[in-house]
Amino acid sequence: MSDRRTEPRIRTLDLVRDLATLDQALYEAVTVTKTPTLDTALRRLSAAADHSKLSFAVAAALALRGGRSRRAAALGVAAVGVASAGANLLGKRLVRRPRPHRAVDSPFPGRHVPMPDSASFPSGHTASAVAFAAAVGPAFPVAAVPLGLLACAVGYSRVHTGVHYPGDVVAGALLGTGSAALVLAAATRLDG
Repeated sequence: MSDRRTEPRIRTLDLVRDLATLDQALYEAVTVTKTPTLDTALRRLSAAADHSKLSFAVAAALALRGGRSRRAAALGVAAVGVASAGANLLGKRLVRRPRPHRAVDSPFPGRHVPMPDSASFPSGHTASAVAFAAAVGPAFPVAAVPLGLLACAVGYSRVHTGVHYPGDVVAGALLGTGSAALVLAAATRLDG
């Protein structure tokens, strides 16, 4: 007779194991897929997103326009700050997931960016890019789709360049969405 209290925990462990297996398989599928046209562009995009440089450049352009776009820029920068703190000060320190292993004989070493020293989970690049897009979009709707697509591309670039598993990117996107929601809710309370 099984203990009913342990059954949900066993199912949860099985689910976690299955998700980790899927995460590894997706990562490996990307690493062996030949995409020479994308390699250089995604490597450059990944590097441009280092330290949220891309988001800050867009924020500067929006701020120069004034009006609603200036407010959107401020919300986006605030969301990047929350997401970055959440990813780097909490997520990476709590989970400490090792970065993906890149084989010395990798079939496409030209697509790689330097391997960061920090933990892999969650993707800080993705968290910040999604936070920026999700905070700017409601305040300046014309930018929502382009920034959302850019955030998705930044997230994928982190897997493509070999520094994150897909699960790290998904977690970063969730963190970024939550960070933007917090910033937007705080701004609404301050305005109201």
